[in-house]
Amino acid sequence: MVGVVVTAAAALAAGYLLGRLRPWQRLGDWAADQVRFTGTWARGGAGRQAVVVLAHAVTAPRTSWRIMRAPATETQAPVPVRDPDWLANRT
Repeated sequence: MVGVVVTAAAALAAGYLLGRLRPWQRLGDWAADQVRFTGTWARGGAGRQAVVVLAHAVTAPRTSWRIMRAPATETQAPVPVRDPDWLANRT
């Protein structure tokens, strides 16, 4: 009887802690941020990429599928072009 009460109390405490900490939601938010804001994929290495993709696919399968189907877009800041005759063109 005591074992049942201890098991029930442990399960209740574990459920409460998981509800407060929300590890699944935190993992999903982290993975979404990494996918969205990391930039160049080569920066993290193959192991990090695998962890991010796996975490994102597990926590947000519909979003992951949409991201995987979308074509990759290269976002780079425009490089300023220097005018070799800037001195002659000054006003």
